Amino acid sequence: MSPALRAIAALAIAAVSLAARPVCADVIADPDVAKSSFFGGSCPHCEFSRRKLTDASFMGAQFPNAQLIGADLRGAKVIGSNFTGADFTGADLRGAQLIGSTFKGSNFSGGMMSGLDAKAASFTGANFTDSHAESASFSVCDLKGATLHHAHFHGADIMHVEMNNVVADGADFSHADLTDSILIGGHFEHASFEDTDLTRANLTGAMLMGANLRKADLEDAVLHGADLSGAHGLTQDQIDDACTDPTTRLPSGLKSNGCHRSWGTEAPRPPMPPIPPMPPMPPMSPAVAAEVRQALAHSREALAHAAEAARKALEEERHRHNHTDDDD
Repeated sequence: MSPALRAIAALAIAAVSLAARPVCADVIADPDVAKSSFFGGSCPHCEFSRRKLTDASFMGAQFPNAQLIGADLRGAKVIGSNFTGADFTGADLRGAQLIGSTFKGSNFSGGMMSGLDAKAASFTGANFTDSHAESASFSVCDLKGATLHHAHFHGADIMHVEMNNVVADGADFSHADLTDSILIGGHFEHASFEDTDLTRANLTGAMLMGANLRKADLEDAVLHGADLSGAHGLTQDQIDDACTDPTTRLPSGLKSNGCHRSWGTEAPRPPMPPIPPMPPMPPMSPAVAAEVRQALAHSREALAHAAEAARKALEEERHRHNHTDDDD
């Protein structure tokens, strides 16, 4: 390879490596202080455990399998980002916003999530065991197959949420709003739905043995094939408001009266989550800006050398050609 081509190749490699540099590298070693409040780029397995990241912004970040055990993420904003398989065990997410992001298979067990605002986010297969999400919002989110064992969702907004096949035994949904949510095949044994709004919720095939349904609003809720045997606080009036069939298992003394609603036999599916807007590029930290300026200076120098090498190569080729003509 000629010197000019070597210079150009080196310049291209430097530019690619600079563009791929993860913003997470801007976090300094001190776990209590973040050097930058903005994070983006790609950083698989990035280590944020027990770091103070209050009010941090993650925009378009690709952080699969990141470690955020015990991290302080109060007030953080996560927009259009990918945290698939990330570990948020014991993390503090109170008041955080999770918008249009993916947390598939992530672990939030023991996390503090009260006041969390999650919209159009995917938590498929995520683990919320013993988490505290009181008064949190999961509107239009996907929690299919999630583990909610003994999780606390008191007063939470869980409207239009897909919760098919969740494991939520012993969970607390008291005073929560699950209107129009899909809970097909979920396990809610001994869970609390006291004073919970389950209007038009689809509980087909759900397991609710021993659950507390005192004062729950079951208007137009679908209970086909659901097992409510041993449920507490359930009244005939609630069953009459719901949509049952011969496969619905009810506590002793209650009977199924079918479905009396006028809009069909299937609960409506929640609307598709909106496509989140492309997040803005996070601003550069001073350290990254300095590196970019240095890289540009090196680039200009390399291009100058390459141009000079190319000029000399052309002159030599022209000189050889002239000598060949003279010999002829």
